[in-house]
Amino acid sequence: MTALFVSDLHIDAERPHVLQGLKCLVEREAPSADALYILGDLVEVWIGDDDDSEIAQAVREALSRAARLCPLRIMHGNRDFLFGQRFARDVGGELIDDPHVAEIDGQRVLLTHGDALCTADTAYQLARRLFRSEAWQQDILGKSLEERRELARQMREESKRANANKAQNIMDVTPGEVVALMQRMGCTTLIHGHTHRPGVSDVPLGDTTGTRYVLGDWDRCGWFIRFCGTPELKCFPL
Repeated sequence: MTALFVSDLHIDAERPHVLQGLKCLVEREAPSADALYILGDLVEVWIGDDDDSEIAQAVREALSRAARLCPLRIMHGNRDFLFGQRFARDVGGELIDDPHVAEIDGQRVLLTHGDALCTADTAYQLARRLFRSEAWQQDILGKSLEERRELARQMREESKRANANKAQNIMDVTPGEVVALMQRMGCTTLIHGHTHRPGVSDVPLGDTTGTRYVLGDWDRCGWFIRFCGTPELKCFPL
């Protein structure tokens, strides 16, 4: 079995090269893959499945093409937590929970976006609980598209200001949370994104050692993992 993993593309109208990079990856890799997993933050912002903007439609078309080539599984990130079942149906994909355990070649592989592991950032964790709550999401989705676009713009600006004043280690995962999650889910392999710190590292799990694979964000290059027997972290120029 061959599985592909990506995260943190942050597609928006101002970065068309990222969407083009996704299309190229899909055409090159998806025909020989058994599944494509998007582990959150596919887009910079998602204001609801009724978004009629040009970039939203372009994203739908790109994912629809991917889903025709291989099964497509989509996890929410901290930018696209408003992806709903309508969006999944539109593109022919499947929404998966965070965390999620995938069975790949008889191995249990733990998948998460990664933001829930950054517990030192207490302000963010409070905001995350609010944004993931059904009541807050229903209230937001009840607003007009223009109101939601303006709210999204304000939230992005606030996020930039807040992150500019945070120490880098606060925005990284908490090692103890990584260990606890892997042990709780019974997995020795973890794949996540969110931190924009691509790499591979060992994780001490009592009597054994696990491995954590971190996907990078798409900017100068596009990061992905090809899992065929073992995971390989790769990048290609955008």
